[in-house]
Amino acid sequence: MAGKKIYAADDEANIRNIVELFLKKEGYEIRTFETGDALLEAFRLEECDLVILDVMMPGSDGFDICVSLRQMSNVPIIMLTARDSDTDYVSGIALGSDDYFTKPFSPMALVMRVKAIFRRVEMEKKEGHAASRRELVFGDIAMDVNTKRVVCGEKTLELTPNEYNLLSYLVENKDRAVPREELLDKIWGYNSAVETRVADDTVKRLRKKLADSQTAIETVWGYGFRLRGKTT
Repeated sequence: MAGKKIYAADDEANIRNIVELFLKKEGYEIRTFETGDALLEAFRLEECDLVILDVMMPGSDGFDICVSLRQMSNVPIIMLTARDSDTDYVSGIALGSDDYFTKPFSPMALVMRVKAIFRRVEMEKKEGHAASRRELVFGDIAMDVNTKRVVCGEKTLELTPNEYNLLSYLVENKDRAVPREELLDKIWGYNSAVETRVADDTVKRLRKKLADSQTAIETVWGYGFRLRGKTT
């Protein structure tokens, strides 16, 4: 993964320095910015392979920058915040970020997640090159694997990359319950040592988008998730 280019924006110099130090040690090329607006301007000139965004910054906040980036790219995004709020966490995931860290955080934990995201991206590229045109179907949901278009009945669902990947994995494994750890491994590339709520919050967002569907994501308590048809 060495040589991957990372942009990081945080208005705290010590956070920028720590992030830069630890990621450079792993062989990544990294540029840091004091504001999200400066990062966005740099991204428009030259795209990077991953973005790390603080939420609270002068000028546009991290959420706004995340939205702007998502309008032009599917670049992986990790968000940082000093607030440990479920609302903040889910907001970041809903806007299309790949994961979320609450300050203070372990620099090595951040490195682990960066590595995991790059492993996932490489895996998706390989699978994309190998995939033939096909469709995944469960109940009233149809997913085009090549175009990533998802239709529920007559309605097109607007899903973030992680929402799409999680839903497609559940459809591909529709005959069984999928452990939460397996989703983290297959979708995000995280091993069991990485603690994150990203799978649960992505499921929450998907459930809202599937509110009018005849398909539901059921929680298997203490285990994971599975798809089922809603009973009328």
